[in-house]
Amino acid sequence: MPEEESIKKSHPDQFLIRPCHLYKEEFHECERPKGRFHQYFIYGDYLDCNQWQTDIKNCNLWKESGDEQAYEELIASERKRRLERLKPHYQNDVWKKRDKPPENWNAPLPEWFEEQNKNSYLAVKARDIRNGTVDDFDMKMYNACSIL
Repeated sequence: MPEEESIKKSHPDQFLIRPCHLYKEEFHECERPKGRFHQYFIYGDYLDCNQWQTDIKNCNLWKESGDEQAYEELIASERKRRLERLKPHYQNDVWKKRDKPPENWNAPLPEWFEEQNKNSYLAVKARDIRNGTVDDFDMKMYNACSIL
């Protein structure tokens, strides 16, 4: 345990590093024909997959032997990848960014809207939960995890 804490303190950006098998999956996804077709369709050319291969090597070096240079290269690669992914967001000048929410952000909804939605599925279920009239089947469904 003390070793893990010292590693976390000396490597604060370690959370950026993915599990090594994910770099391998990304590389294979980049190289496979379906991935190549997608790249050509979206970008008009094929992407260079060598960075994923380098990241696999660096991740294995870092995880197995604690190589500091591999750690630094992996962090730099993840930061570059993140910057590329967020570049359109930072360059977007269509929307005015605000530093606080609008003044009436939590005002009550208009009466016509409340009236229109009072018998919707969500409104009925919320009312049942508040009143405590939810049956056992519904409670089992609330505790179930489903990804659609």
